[in-house]
Amino acid sequence: MRVARSIEEKLAAAFAPEELLVEDESAKHAGHSGARPEGETHFRVRIVSETFRGLSRLERQRRVHAALADELKTRVHALSLVTLTPDEAR
Repeated sequence: MRVARSIEEKLAAAFAPEELLVEDESAKHAGHSGARPEGETHFRVRIVSETFRGLSRLERQRRVHAALADELKTRVHALSLVTLTPDEAR
């Protein structure tokens, strides 16, 4: 399974997001540390979910990292996160 698809599926299951955007930015990092020729190493994620309400930015990111623990241990070198509640996304 492609890494981006795995990220999408895991975040959808864990957070039931109203909005989820997973962008593979690996091409921008070609030749940098952690980059692989086949890509899928650097991602930007924007996720809007009610489950983030009342949580600090750090706690939201911790929960996303926990949901993606396998990917972060193996294939993903860098993950940029924007984690919002529906109110914050408006």
